[in-house]
Amino acid sequence: MTALHVLQHLRRLTLILAALLPAAAHAEPLQVVASFSILGDFVQAVGGEHTRVVTLVGPGVDAHGYQPRPSDARAVRAADVVIANGLGFDAWIERLAKSAGRTDTVVIVSAGITPLVAADTHDHEGETEHHHGQAQFDPHAWQSVTNARQYVANIANVLAARDPGAAEHYAANAQRYIDALDALEHEIRTTLATLTPEQRTVVTSHDAFGYFAAAYGIRFVAASGISGEAETSATEVARLIRLLRSENARVAFVENIADPRLITRISEESGARIGGTLYSDTLSEAGGPASTYIELMRHNLRTLMAGLQPVPR
Repeated sequence: MTALHVLQHLRRLTLILAALLPAAAHAEPLQVVASFSILGDFVQAVGGEHTRVVTLVGPGVDAHGYQPRPSDARAVRAADVVIANGLGFDAWIERLAKSAGRTDTVVIVSAGITPLVAADTHDHEGETEHHHGQAQFDPHAWQSVTNARQYVANIANVLAARDPGAAEHYAANAQRYIDALDALEHEIRTTLATLTPEQRTVVTSHDAFGYFAAAYGIRFVAASGISGEAETSATEVARLIRLLRSENARVAFVENIADPRLITRISEESGARIGGTLYSDTLSEAGGPASTYIELMRHNLRTLMAGLQPVPR
């Protein structure tokens, strides 16, 4: 079911979900905990003044291997609903909710998204989540705008189930946001359509852009796996440098959560130039270039386009 269909059935699903999830009349804003900054932005866009959002892993902080604090446990204990990504990205929040006695509040909002299977076996915060034998799902589903629409529709349904009196508000906000995502999707596709096949290979520090690659036809070569904290061996770096040279790759990008020294070394030894900073797993601080999801995707688009242009000789 598409995000649009989910929203069309919101009123009916509200009644079903309200029977499954503890609901109450909310004179005060709904207390929502989001595991990390991108999900927090989605929740704020949908919930508006009817929600009070606490984001545990804030802007500029790497969610890989996050260690919850006592204040996080208190926030989860007080929450009406806890929004998590799932797919192995933030399993720590489920353990946190269990320790706080609030497992009933955790909702995985990547539901309905077809996950990509990661090519490596690196894990998030020390746990490998296996599916279909030894395969592991890539959790960075928000890097496709189509998937972002599904996140937003799921969040609207969850909020309406917890707060049925504001269901119309959540549905209207979600539809406005999805309209903005539709415009963003069109902008990304039409802009990237101007690239030639030779301009469509880039290198990044870890494999966080698989969904972007699959959706928009850009090939990403990563120095390490899907976990930002996975260390890359000298052998892997040497192999990647050989690959860059053999493919005559034009550009390498530094991620905002990664140690840029790895990419700098790869650039120096392969001849690929540094194209700029991409945001993968976190928003920037307020006032930065990627303080919302839509700004993040537009920043990455501008950075890719500038970095992938041929350098005049």
